Amino acid sequence: MDRPVNAVIPPALAEQSEAEALHDLETSAPQHVRAALGMEAVRLGGGVVLSMRDDPTRFWSKALGFGFDEPVTLELMEEVCGFYRKQGTPLAVVQLAPSVLPEDWAEICARTGLTAGSAWVKLACATRDALARADAPGRPADGLRAAPVTAAHAATWGSVMLRAFGMPADGGLADMVVSSVGGPDWRPFAAWDGEELVGTGTLRVKGDAGQFVAGATLPHARGRGGQSALLAARARAADEAGCRWLVAETGAEEPGTHNSSLHNMLRLGFEVQYERRNWIWRADE
Repeated sequence: MDRPVNAVIPPALAEQSEAEALHDLETSAPQHVRAALGMEAVRLGGGVVLSMRDDPTRFWSKALGFGFDEPVTLELMEEVCGFYRKQGTPLAVVQLAPSVLPEDWAEICARTGLTAGSAWVKLACATRDALARADAPGRPADGLRAAPVTAAHAATWGSVMLRAFGMPADGGLADMVVSSVGGPDWRPFAAWDGEELVGTGTLRVKGDAGQFVAGATLPHARGRGGQSALLAARARAADEAGCRWLVAETGAEEPGTHNSSLHNMLRLGFEVQYERRNWIWRADE
């Protein structure tokens, strides 16, 4: 994954773009949804700590965005873990850019019970570079089209997003993601196969950064260029909103694996900024 990086953005911008998008998505959900999922959030040390106690997927409890306003310390991580313990959260993920990890990180992990999990890669590119590739001649999507999502299709869009990621497509999670449609900073898009909505991707715009979130396609529609079309549509929307940078994350490729989402983003002009480990906290430890 060591590639020359042409579009280097400050890690603070890259990390806080993601942190604020997740914070907005979770805290802007209707109160009855937040109550049903046991959702709470707090800001600590310049980062955000998000808890979803009753999350059936164990995905949405995350702590990230740290190390830029204040250093990462044992005391800060104890405060983060203490918040999760108080909320009754069974599992959470702490995500830190490698540049902010302190020298005593191994000791901090031992003291707080954090253990190393899978790795993600942080990607970014200049919006103008993505636009140049999006508008260049190339293989069009095979029968799929990308278009903005309106309120009329919001429920279907939310269901497809969750199903494509293997998450429950009914109940609180669906209500949470659907509530972002129409939000002032959100630009949701869908991939269509005729009249069937088969793929999703959303964009959160804030300042200079356009954060790409939730790009996914249902299994029977994969391999037909839908994700590339959704990436290009979001790049154009980010440009219209005045974003200079595009930011995204996806799973790192382990030996012998292939991440199509990663390669679709690289083709659009995204560059890998760094690889970031997921640090797992479990209540039973």
